[in-house]
Amino acid sequence: MLGTRDCSLQRRNQKLVEEAPAPFLTPEQRERIHAAARAICGRAGYVSAGTVEFLLSAGGALSFPEVNTRLQVEHSVTEETCGLDLVVEQLRIADGLPLSITEDPAPRGHAIELRINAEDVGRGFLPAPGPVTLFEAPGGPGVRLDAGVVSGSVIPGTFDSLMAKLIVTGATREQAIARARRALREFRVEGVPTVLPFHRAVLAHPDFSATEAAGFKVHTRWIETDFDNTLAAAARPEQVDTSLLRTAIEIDGRRVTIGLPAALLAGLQGAAGASAGSAPAAADASQDAGSLAAPMAGTVATGKRKTVQRSMKAKWSRYWRR
Repeated sequence: MLGTRDCSLQRRNQKLVEEAPAPFLTPEQRERIHAAARAICGRAGYVSAGTVEFLLSAGGALSFPEVNTRLQVEHSVTEETCGLDLVVEQLRIADGLPLSITEDPAPRGHAIELRINAEDVGRGFLPAPGPVTLFEAPGGPGVRLDAGVVSGSVIPGTFDSLMAKLIVTGATREQAIARARRALREFRVEGVPTVLPFHRAVLAHPDFSATEAAGFKVHTRWIETDFDNTLAAAARPEQVDTSLLRTAIEIDGRRVTIGLPAALLAGLQGAAGASAGSAPAAADASQDAGSLAAPMAGTVATGKRKTVQRSMKAKWSRYWRR
């Protein structure tokens, strides 16, 4: 048993802040958690690294929802407070070797993990993929960074928005919070919005930074119900040409007018060189009046589009059957 963690500060079941050991548990609650975790894994015959999750109600009742049979993203805070490399220990188990410890390690200090996501907090935590023009991480005593990006990296829109994990350790929870505040002030990321402003606000909020159990009011719905998100939206990058060029194509014997982004056509023409034939149609000057700029990449599907797809499929099915 390597200790406890608190992962209450989350949004839509996605954790943003984790810490170890879980703060403000009574010795009796901690012992009940340890004993129940051992009993659950023992009864299931589970052998490997894993996390037994519990929910603690405001009245002190403990309930058991699940076991995560793997290392979780927040395993870093447990590593910092127990002094073990949990990846190595899991590999030892897989190789049939004994653990490098023979008894439960005593917790040492306190650790806080802050997930650094490429999201615009001022726009409701909207994912914000794009190029990272600057990634300047903090340093100093008790600061660890597990990062997957550097300056020049590109955050894709097809994967999780997690960029890095900032783990800060101190002798006490108060010292860990103080070090984390300093580290967040030094952390600089440019090119894409991040949740760094949110983390700065959380670590300054009395509900999180309380020094007594009565003042610690963070729960799994705290961001949605108690956090006053007045953080400004990130400045949008310089916009590309969003005008449309209208042209006609033939689909299944019918003439269909479509609008294509001017920037896309310009790029295609530039790649293909000077093209023979007529020049593209003029830009649609009226598109700005009723247009709606999408805040992120996506696909818009309409009934007409589906009808066109069906008609094209019917046309080509004649050839597929041959």
